[in-house]
Amino acid sequence: MRVLVAEDDQRTADYLVRGLTESGHIVDRVADGEMALAMAIEGIYDALVLDRKLPGIDGVTLVRRLRHRDRRTLVLMLSGVATTAARVEGLQAGCDDYLTKPYSFSELLARLEALARRRGRSHRQTVLRVGDLELDTELRTVSRAGRRIELQRREYLLLENLLRHAGQVVTRSMLLEAAWTYDFEAHGHIVDMHIHRLRQKIDDGFEHRLIHTVAGAGYTLREP
Repeated sequence: MRVLVAEDDQRTADYLVRGLTESGHIVDRVADGEMALAMAIEGIYDALVLDRKLPGIDGVTLVRRLRHRDRRTLVLMLSGVATTAARVEGLQAGCDDYLTKPYSFSELLARLEALARRRGRSHRQTVLRVGDLELDTELRTVSRAGRRIELQRREYLLLENLLRHAGQVVTRSMLLEAAWTYDFEAHGHIVDMHIHRLRQKIDDGFEHRLIHTVAGAGYTLREP
């Protein structure tokens, strides 16, 4: 998943970003509510993990405003306020889950991934296929013609994006957004390098190539 962490405490933010990144997610971090809302509204995040008490706009107000524009992004609120009234307020504002401090990272991750699984079953395919190529988004496995293919994290994210837009042109900018963090100063050539490696794993040794270059535009994944 692509996750936005909104947390003004540097130590806590580092803890969350490190844990989520090590768990295979793409993570951006902001320290105030106004920036968090602006970035969340862009619609590129699968989930928002935010502290209830943020400078600028507090977490509850942020979620209410976000839900006027976006009902898709998963929202997990973290709070030191453990009263029933506070939890109800957060959930009624539009949070999908509410976790009180202190919490363990393992519980936070389990809650976030459980939300994603439920959302995935309702709204998204869990197995993406083009020809004899399959990607299982729940198991995070890839195979072609029944042969398991091991991918690095960014290779997996690039392939998932191509499969979700199968038959369409996917620009380098779209691929950058899918596999790199918001503040990473990457350029098209790094996408080309990773696509080259991905092609070696997906296409080499097979009769038909599935990943094709669209000159001056980007890439497409389609059957021959």
